[in-house]
Amino acid sequence: VEQVESGDGLVQAGGSLRLSCVGSGSISSINAVGWYRQTPGKERELVAVIDSGRSPTYADSVKGRFTISRDDAKNNVPLQMNSLKPEDTGVYHCMPVLYYDGSYYPADDYWGQGVQVTVSS
Repeated sequence: VEQVESGDGLVQAGGSLRLSCVGSGSISSINAVGWYRQTPGKERELVAVIDSGRSPTYADSVKGRFTISRDDAKNNVPLQMNSLKPEDTGVYHCMPVLYYDGSYYPADDYWGQGVQVTVSS
């Protein structure tokens, strides 16, 4: 199952965006899906994970502002982003993830194009 991200945009600080991650097929068999953020000069950061066996988890940098959910009927794992900050700017990718030894890791090598989120100050 390949994932396609959408919802890119330019917003002012304090604004909101909703990103979508739609699978090319059924995602019901995928236990965990994460949203990553790639910023130039920095390592790719896992910002949110929804896992059928655990509560959603968030990076400290987005906790309280971002909400990840899933809609298996629509094969979609949206990411609601509120109270956006300029430091949230980056390319966002969704990806099935695997849980191992207390951490999540990408389950695939295919990252797709992702979506560009730009937050102006």
